[in-house]
Amino acid sequence: MILLVDSHTLLWAIGSPAELTDGARAALIDPANDVLVSAASVWEIATKRALGKLRAPQGIAAAIEALGFSAVPITAADAERAGSLPPHNRDPFDRMLVAQAARLDAVVVSRDRAFDAYDVPVLRA
Repeated sequence: MILLVDSHTLLWAIGSPAELTDGARAALIDPANDVLVSAASVWEIATKRALGKLRAPQGIAAAIEALGFSAVPITAADAERAGSLPPHNRDPFDRMLVAQAARLDAVVVSRDRAFDAYDVPVLRA
């Protein structure tokens, strides 16, 4: 299974894995799964940290690698699709995850119910 983790899921995986549901925690460590992190999530974390809206560790890219997750770049097709999605959710970072999950045939790992409005599978974090 291909898993695409939301920003809060990534932060919990890095520093507070007990915050994750048992199912999400098991899925993230299952070697049969490919766990992906969008560049949009790294950007969101860095932006919110810089604005003082989020306490997050430095070195997110290194943490992704240490966890055995893989970073996913944002493509022009992802950007076009994210911009064309119905406005169920106005958060551009979440919309990018929806576009990438659709392209990658991935399951979004998140506790955010906003993903439910889109045609992507979600595993509750």
